[in-house]
Amino acid sequence: MIRGYKADIDPAAVGLGFEAIVFVTLRQVDRPTMEIFENRVAGNPNIVEAQRLFGSPDYLLKVIAADLPSYQRFYDSELTSLPGVERLTSTLVMKNLKSNAGPPV
Repeated sequence: MIRGYKADIDPAAVGLGFEAIVFVTLRQVDRPTMEIFENRVAGNPNIVEAQRLFGSPDYLLKVIAADLPSYQRFYDSELTSLPGVERLTSTLVMKNLKSNAGPPV
């Protein structure tokens, strides 16, 4: 039941106070494209959460960065180069109300 233990680090305290939610639509949803996409996402430290969704969009990513210019550089260099990406839509996080709560057990 317990998957592990980790420190709950305040991103702003380490200079990563900017968050964005990114919706990703792939050009094609085939196994090779998805595997490469998911491996690249899993290996990127600025992408702190990622979910594959039913329907459209195909994925939801939570990205952290230092500030808006840093996020823009990350978007231009990393997100747009992910394999199979057709469309990226970003929503900026105004305020975190609840995070890392875990299941209600």
